[in-house]
Amino acid sequence: MRRIGYISAFLLSAAVLGLSANFARLFLPHINRDFVIFALIPPSATIFAFLWIMQFSQPIVEVTLHFIVGVLWLALGAWSADVIGYQQCYPLQTQQPTTKGSISSRSYCYQMKVTEALSWTLFVLFVFFFFILITLTSRAVICGRYYAWREHISQLGWFGEFPGYPTEAIYPRTPMYGGYGQPYPMMGAYHVQQMPGHSVVVQPGVNGGQPMVTQMPV
Repeated sequence: MRRIGYISAFLLSAAVLGLSANFARLFLPHINRDFVIFALIPPSATIFAFLWIMQFSQPIVEVTLHFIVGVLWLALGAWSADVIGYQQCYPLQTQQPTTKGSISSRSYCYQMKVTEALSWTLFVLFVFFFFILITLTSRAVICGRYYAWREHISQLGWFGEFPGYPTEAIYPRTPMYGGYGQPYPMMGAYHVQQMPGHSVVVQPGVNGGQPMVTQMPV
């Protein structure tokens, strides 16, 4: 689901970037300058954010980027609505001036409407991403993965799955050797496989670290 959502947002951002680049070609540097320059920022920031997420897939990073990018899309959607307003595109028959001549006002109106619609769509998507990620990460912390905000995003699991599904790359299970072993966190607690005929001695870890476990023959 995460991959589908991010691919959808990436494609929509690329479409807005194409429309904004066309506005820049037609109107810069003298016509509608402020809006055209800002219209290039949200899609560019979104694409950069996805490239960043590919390298640092941690909940704390993604939540921060979702918030920043979501605010940018909100601003673009509101500004687009302010520029085009409730204008009906179909009856327009005039020409829209550009730096190199003019284009059909109807064509310009349609492009602005599409930019506005995609901006609001992307804003809603990033709001969903933001709250879903906070919910999943908070649940993982409650379940005992106290460093869930800085772990790899794949360790969160989806709704109905326990944190760490389907792998335990962050908290691997350590095998037992020679009667000694380390516990591994699982579902918010430490589990130790007790050897037959042995008692388990648990000593507190140093500086809040993992406890030391020793199995002594009875």
